[in-house]
Amino acid sequence: MDILNKPKEDRRKFILSSARAIGLAILGGLTWSAYLSEVKATSLILRPPAALAENDFLATCIKCGLCVEACPFDTLKLAKPGDNMPLGTPYFVPREIPCYMCVDIPCVPICPTDALDEKLVKNSKNEFEIRQMQMGVAIVDEKSCVAFWGIQCDACYRACPLLGEAINIVYEKNDRTGKHAFLKPVVNSDICTGCGLCEKACITEKPAILVLPREIALGKVGDHYIKGWDESDEKRVKNASSDTNERTINQKNAIDSLNSGMKDLLE
Repeated sequence: MDILNKPKEDRRKFILSSARAIGLAILGGLTWSAYLSEVKATSLILRPPAALAENDFLATCIKCGLCVEACPFDTLKLAKPGDNMPLGTPYFVPREIPCYMCVDIPCVPICPTDALDEKLVKNSKNEFEIRQMQMGVAIVDEKSCVAFWGIQCDACYRACPLLGEAINIVYEKNDRTGKHAFLKPVVNSDICTGCGLCEKACITEKPAILVLPREIALGKVGDHYIKGWDESDEKRVKNASSDTNERTINQKNAIDSLNSGMKDLLE
């Protein structure tokens, strides 16, 4: 009797094992699909100071979390499922907790793989220099900023750790009232570090000044235009190449050229 039932039992085990394997494969596929969707949504992530370019950062970061532990203000977080960014990578949200620009930048030297590269935040004396941080750049939404309405507000200007440098206040006459002035905040993208203290301080419900990754917020001139009066800008395009198209200029006047073209068409 056992001999007769054995093939049935073996078949049952095979079917159960196959179903289990298929179930695990489907679960793995769903998990991998979810992971890929997380990886793709990366364009607006703000990384810690001295982070490499995004692709290089992702290839170098081992997701150890040491930079997160080193941050004394709990600014940095590790991405988790549902955050729509590569899992386990460090990031920060300025509106929640901005970067307070520690003088010794403790999150950087602790990185074991140089995904956070010390050289990017050190000066010629090999000292840490907070001004060299380039985490992002602040952008002002002029339609939502109450200072552009004529309401006196300089919250972002006062919050900026590089007071009067990264954000300046431009005074303009308010023609609507004739007796007041606009105090408009203007960001200097060359100096702004992207710390997000201005975004945190903004008084509007949704901040009218936002920190975005530099590659998203800033344009790029390319090699087609150059500041001829600026020697440093000339160095930017010193290796640029150009193609020149040569053609013979038609010496005929407009009427003769037109008649010649019509003659060719008639023939």
